[in-house]
Amino acid sequence: MNNLWAHLREALTRRIRYKITRGGALFILAIVLVGLAAIASANNLLFLILAAMLATLLVSGFVSRLCLAALQLDFLVPEHIPAGRSVPGKLFVRNQKWLMPSFSIRVEGIRHPNSPTLKSGVYFPLIAGGATLEENIEVRFPKRGVYRQNSFAFLTSFPFGFLEKSARVTLGREMIVYPAIDPWPGFEDLLSGIAGEIETHYRGLGRDFYRIRPYEALESARHLDWKASAHTGALQVREFAREQERTVEMFLDRDIPPHLDAWFEYAVDCCAFLAWSLSNKGASIHFRSNGYELRQPEEGDIYTILKYLALVYPQKSGAPEAPLDDTSYKIVFTPSPRQFAESGSLDARVLAPDVLPVPAGRGPAAE
Repeated sequence: MNNLWAHLREALTRRIRYKITRGGALFILAIVLVGLAAIASANNLLFLILAAMLATLLVSGFVSRLCLAALQLDFLVPEHIPAGRSVPGKLFVRNQKWLMPSFSIRVEGIRHPNSPTLKSGVYFPLIAGGATLEENIEVRFPKRGVYRQNSFAFLTSFPFGFLEKSARVTLGREMIVYPAIDPWPGFEDLLSGIAGEIETHYRGLGRDFYRIRPYEALESARHLDWKASAHTGALQVREFAREQERTVEMFLDRDIPPHLDAWFEYAVDCCAFLAWSLSNKGASIHFRSNGYELRQPEEGDIYTILKYLALVYPQKSGAPEAPLDDTSYKIVFTPSPRQFAESGSLDARVLAPDVLPVPAGRGPAAE
């Protein structure tokens, strides 16, 4: 019982925000006019009408506040959440009052750059006392990072619609949101070019036909294409794509000057998109970033890389790291391509600010 009263007192003292509706403004204007008429005419009937209107306004405010009291909110989302994409979830609203129901309750996300947003508000016409209602929702997280304070609001204009009252609710549940894996403009063209370069880089002897090319000295004669050789008058060889798993070594440089923070966020999104897309195409990702290293799938799945990218931030570091495997295809995100070339990444696909410019209208950097 003591806990119940404690919850009720906490709910009643919760900060309530008021917004006068159009109907409320007209009703207040009517009260003022009736009051002036009652004073001017000294008519007792007008005073009774004025008293009834004021009582109606007071009762409306009290009842709406009771409707917002002792409401508890919770919501569940999937384990893996990319930024910028609407994901399905479930919203739970519990009325902790024993007997009194809550009427006409709407739940909305607080409009703030660092808060999740609901695709549309959720409306509950009636929440019985002690009942818990659930509703499927679509929630969107604006950017990557850790979300520890997720803010929502209960709203009601019950019973007469004179005032819209709102009570803010902050959930202390921690959620990690990955970078956006949906492509920004130009990302898909970049992926197509890189996929072609990977195919060219890993051409060799295998089962998948790649091309017919001129014979080179000391090569095995078992793949000679005699028909093509007779047609061209020179020995031609059938070349196949290599059977071995394609490994892509990705390096994200965290040594970023402060004025390139926006580019770093854009590079993180691009890195996440390429890692996700190439992994889905069957490539093995060897991800590195200034002391961090992970081989996917041997040491973790693609979500391990995305989790690192969700929490990564710029940090001063020493000299660029040399590539670990000279035979792998390499992608480097860095604002210092010359330093990486000197460290041995001459054949890497370097994505610097001039190659990967931040598009106009790009949002602010994530915190």
